Amino acid sequence: MSRQVFDEIKDLITESRNPATMEIDAKSTIEILQFINNEDRKIADIIAGEIPYIAVAVELIVAAFKTGGRLFYVGAGTSGRLGVLDASECPPTYGTDPEMIQGIIAGGYKALIRSQEGVEDVFEQGAKDLLDHGFSAKDVVCGIAASRRTPYVLGALTKARETGGKTIYLICNPRSELSIPVDVAICPVVGPEVVMGSTRMKAGTATKLVLNMLTTTAMIRLGKVYENMMVDLQMTSKKLEERSKRTVMLVTGVSYEESGRVLEQAGGHVKTAVVMILAGVDSEEARRRLAQAGGFVRQALIS
Repeated sequence: MSRQVFDEIKDLITESRNPATMEIDAKSTIEILQFINNEDRKIADIIAGEIPYIAVAVELIVAAFKTGGRLFYVGAGTSGRLGVLDASECPPTYGTDPEMIQGIIAGGYKALIRSQEGVEDVFEQGAKDLLDHGFSAKDVVCGIAASRRTPYVLGALTKARETGGKTIYLICNPRSELSIPVDVAICPVVGPEVVMGSTRMKAGTATKLVLNMLTTTAMIRLGKVYENMMVDLQMTSKKLEERSKRTVMLVTGVSYEESGRVLEQAGGHVKTAVVMILAGVDSEEARRRLAQAGGFVRQALIS
């Protein structure tokens, strides 16, 4: 088995040596940092080439959300942690139900704070964990694996296809090396890491950027952003309460005191407060307009 794994990883780009950093161990602190920064600067341009595939993934996610489906991220190690991070940040940012976007990591909660060696190697566990979360044909799974060979992730993706759900695969190796069929593959090939095999670096950064794009774009497509501001955030902390007031002030031009008063009438809902002020209606009418407009503030203002 060990030899099989060796053969699987020896030719992966993510496991290759980077010729630009061969002497990094002999460099000064400033020079090491410059090496890292030089490599990181390549990532955004590489992701730009994947935008057509990211767009397909977004459409799958939006379609699922509109029919009551959910998005599941599945990964191990750094990939799993990034999926859980992205999922956990959506409810406070966009007011989503915590069930709507979920992160599943090999090894469970303990793996979030301490590496759980070997858990990523169990193909069947990925499938089981996905089903334990209630995955159905209405849902989408986004498997995340920089190397594209993680058995845990492959198990989840395989089970998702068998269940009838949609599948997205985010890897940092070439699309030509995909090992299983999926609905769409996102493949930012960021090249060898500064330190060989340390995929928490460039691969991790690329993964975070893509996940940001997936959920942010999906939320915008669902009407959770007006202009370039979050208008479905939850006032669950003092910071978010004050951000809500500031958002209402920026959009409508009202005072701090007035924004707080209208937000109170709107039940703390920024969208409702914005429509109340700009359309000159009460909270009940604002909610009716938003419902009729599918949650989009722009349409609610002209309905």
